[in-house]
Amino acid sequence: METHFKTIVVSDVHLGTKGSKAKEIARFLKQYTCENLILNGDIIDGWQLKKSGSWKRKHTRFFNRILKMIENHNTKVFYLRGNHDDFLDQILPIQIGNLSILTDMIYESNGKKYFIAHGDVFDSITTNLRWIAYLGDVGYTFLLWLNRLVNHYRRKSGLPYFSLSQYVKGKVKSAVSYVDQYEEELAKMARSKGCDGIICGHIHKAETRIIDGIEYLNSGDWVETMSALAEDHAGNWQLIYYSEINFKDIQKKSHFDEIIDDSDSVSIIPLRSVSFESPKDDLIPPSMRF
Repeated sequence: METHFKTIVVSDVHLGTKGSKAKEIARFLKQYTCENLILNGDIIDGWQLKKSGSWKRKHTRFFNRILKMIENHNTKVFYLRGNHDDFLDQILPIQIGNLSILTDMIYESNGKKYFIAHGDVFDSITTNLRWIAYLGDVGYTFLLWLNRLVNHYRRKSGLPYFSLSQYVKGKVKSAVSYVDQYEEELAKMARSKGCDGIICGHIHKAETRIIDGIEYLNSGDWVETMSALAEDHAGNWQLIYYSEINFKDIQKKSHFDEIIDDSDSVSIIPLRSVSFESPKDDLIPPSMRF
């Protein structure tokens, strides 16, 4: 059971909204460690906070967990802005210790290059109309409200969780077409930047697949799917779903590692370092480039 990764990518936490699974992602990050943590957009939902959202203690705890990862494990954290936290445009790019806030980035690992961006740039490519994005947000918020109501009665009936919004998106032809076009366009974008893959979020649909030779990796979300992308030290990517994690076994393994000291029989193999750079090098001072 692997609990330490080279890189973990999470997106679409939407802190400040009722649907955000802040407790779950904080618990997830407490059990898993990594050298690099990439927060790929829509971590804070500025749109909802301006309207009817509210900031709660559990949302603050998420950032406390991030600070613990930096302090205890020297984790490098990269926060990439999304459309719901576009207020970050006013300050980025910026670096404070192990925390960097950027628009997007290029991640190099094990001989491959990945373009990492939230993915909302696709909306401007297809529509260039911000009000359409807001309209979609209103509809999605309503579906999440209805989803909580439906699952309240399902739990009382002993039925498993059911994602109403995912069901609707899977049935509406225009939504299916949007997702397909979204994935294909972002794969083209990665190729145009000379990259082997694209890592994104935005559409709340976790996915790993090959599109015309380009690796398409979507980390999903922490509103419904509760998923993350993780890369091991050999360069292999996988999706981790919160609902499939056996936390008891992880805690047992962690306790076992603490009480067993087998350092004399373990050879330490040096790991290949991770190289980071922003695609907008002219905007980022040399001290921020990796």
